[in-house]
Amino acid sequence: MAATDIARQVGEGCRTVPLAGHVGFDSLPDQLVNKSVSQGFCFNILCVGETGLGKSTLMDTLFNTKFEGEPATHTQPGVQLRSNTYDLQESNVGLKLTIVSTVGFGDQINKEDSYKPIVEFIDAQFEAYLQEELKIRRVLHTYHDSRIHACLYFIAPTGHSLKSLDLVTMKKLDSKVNIIPIIAKSDTISKSELTKFKIKITSELVSNGVQIYQFPTDDESVAEINGTMNAHLPFAVIGSTEEVKIGNKMMKARQYPWGTVQVENEAHCDFVKLREMLIRVNMEDLREQTHTRHYELYRRCKLEEMGFKDTDPDNKPFSLQETYEAKRNEFLGELQKKEEEMRQMFVQRVKEKEAELKEAEKELHEKFDRLKKLHQDEKKKLEDKKKSLDDEVNAFKQRKTAAELLQSQGSQAGGSQTLKRDKEKKNFF
Repeated sequence: MAATDIARQVGEGCRTVPLAGHVGFDSLPDQLVNKSVSQGFCFNILCVGETGLGKSTLMDTLFNTKFEGEPATHTQPGVQLRSNTYDLQESNVGLKLTIVSTVGFGDQINKEDSYKPIVEFIDAQFEAYLQEELKIRRVLHTYHDSRIHACLYFIAPTGHSLKSLDLVTMKKLDSKVNIIPIIAKSDTISKSELTKFKIKITSELVSNGVQIYQFPTDDESVAEINGTMNAHLPFAVIGSTEEVKIGNKMMKARQYPWGTVQVENEAHCDFVKLREMLIRVNMEDLREQTHTRHYELYRRCKLEEMGFKDTDPDNKPFSLQETYEAKRNEFLGELQKKEEEMRQMFVQRVKEKEAELKEAEKELHEKFDRLKKLHQDEKKKLEDKKKSLDDEVNAFKQRKTAAELLQSQGSQAGGSQTLKRDKEKKNFF
């Protein structure tokens, strides 16, 4: 019997029985809380928006501290993601906070591919977690989870409509991260313009099919406040780390020649609403949604690319081991097929090479025969020429000898005639 069938039977046979007295497993929630507090929590925020919209200031204001960071310039050649991790402590609860900022976003003339580095960064965090999950020896309890839990998308307070860059980027990110749109520096436009701007943004997001994060309403304890806050999206916020004395209290505010804007005054901006929803009410839901929705979608697509499926072609349950065996057999089959193809290709290439070598050897033999014949012909010509020269030399020597003989004979004859003439002269006198 398959393990899945056994598990199904066990689940179907479950029944409720009463307890005769106190057992003690009602302390499990307390045990879970104590363990979670001792391990600490992590939360990762991605701040997306153009340079100068106050992303760093808002983070400082949200967590009531001063995070270290260099101010970004408008001269970046492309979009870069800068990640910083901080250890925060509040009461006895520890939080490992990671803030990722998009440096240079929207500063280029060509903004067509500005979203790609952000998508690649989010996918890289998912891939790192997936690789840790797939290890034989996993250490997920100590692994630093770098997956993005919340994306604060900063919208410029133009008062008109969303930019095409904003729509394209949010559309690319909505299936990968929990997007919370916020209107940055909302004190630069009037209340009436802000109300119309919010309506315009919501309408454009809906018409373009952009899925932003909705605060959950399935939990009765937070359903009412979350339902109310969903109607206030996108939040219009102001950030400031400066404290101004208002009445008898020091409060975070921004001072202008025409007056003072209080950051934590809900009549001035939605900063308090954002802090309540992001940190105090829905932080755990954001973490859960990241794992159960966005990461699971990435994991499923990735495993399907690798060939793993939950069901076979007949829509029957398919275990991971069976899938692995099937993929292994498929891989071995493909490997043997490729090995046979490579062997045949090798044999074919060897035959072709042998044919080429034989043809080259034949050509070399023919060339050798031609050269040998040419050499023999040249040798015969040289021998004939040598013989002819030897004959000429011998004939020349014979002629030379005959000439020398004639010359000596002529000189002897001339000498005897001279003596005869001398005798005749003597006798005459």
